[in-house]
Parts: sequence; C-alpha cells; structure tokens
Amino acid sequence: MVRGVRGTGTWCGTLLLAGALVGGVTGCGPGVPPAPGGPPSGTSAPAVPGRTTEPGTPAADPQPAEVLVEVTVSGGFAGIRNQLVVHYDGSWTSRSGGKAPRTGRQTPAEAAELRAALEDPAYALVPERPTGRPVADGFQYSVTYRHRVVVAGDGERPPALQRVFAALPEGGPPTSP
Repeated sequence: MVRGVRGTGTWCGTLLLAGALVGGVTGCGPGVPPAPGGPPSGTSAPAVPGRTTEPGTPAADPQPAEVLVEVTVSGGFAGIRNQLVVHYDGSWTSRSGGKAPRTGRQTPAEAAELRAALEDPAYALVPERPTGRPVADGFQYSVTYRHRVVVAGDGERPPALQRVFAALPEGGPPTSP
C-alpha cells in the first residue's frame, strides 16, 4: 500500500492500483508525467484510427476486414447451428456443422445494399427478442450488428429484417445442414 499524507495515501494507492489493472492511469496526483509510450495524461486509451473514443460505439470509418454482420441459424428438424460472417468489404465466410467453411465476396453494390438494410432506421425498431409463437422444428436467427443482437424465428420476419436477410450472401441466412 502506498503511504503518504494521512487519508490521501490510501486513496492514491488504491486509484493507482485500480488504474494499473485497467491500464488507464499513469500516476496519482498533479504533475505526474505519463508513462513512456502510454496515453497522454487525462486520457484512458490511445486513439485508434477510424474509431470513436467511446467504448461500444460503432467505428466512424470501419476497416474493410471488420465484421459488418454475423448471422447464426440454429434449430430446424436436423438441429443445425450455422454461422455467416460478412465483413465491411463484402467478403464473407459461412460455416455449416462440421463442413469446411465456404467463403466468397459480395459485389460492391451487394455490400452497399446489405449496409443500407442494416442502417435503415426501420431495422433499429425490429424487436430484439421473438414476439410470436415458435414454429415447431423452425429455425432461430440471431443477427448481430453493431453490438445489437436481434433474435427472430421462422414466421416472424418484419419487413426490415426480411430486407437484411434478402441482402445476405447466397440468398439469405445459411439454413442447410
């Protein structure tokens, strides 16, 4: 524990330890210079090009290889669990069970259509959880876009969600075993 003026040493030591654990504090008290190579005093992390500084907010200028959307399909009569990941540049990977992953690339126009469907204000209003009755042996779709997960089942596809599905590579979510 850091010793100092009665009452302040404990707090300073606690803050210093907590800051060291999260990597955001370089010193305690005024006039303490930042550690070499660390963030400037008063900031919590170095700036990353193309990113906002708020955690959990979307990239201001996403990199082509960053994930745009991830779709997971589960259920059905065969009990599948498939995944489709599409990147901002239109490249995608689809995984179905134990099969080798399939890859491809959307045309720039197809990638733009998918981004437009995901950024449509109507898509932001799609409920995050199923609201209807489940379909026996139906599929459940989990769509992750910008840290928001929308879960839907067969039979409950609002038009905005259907637009996203129609813009996905290979004609929609991967439902084949």
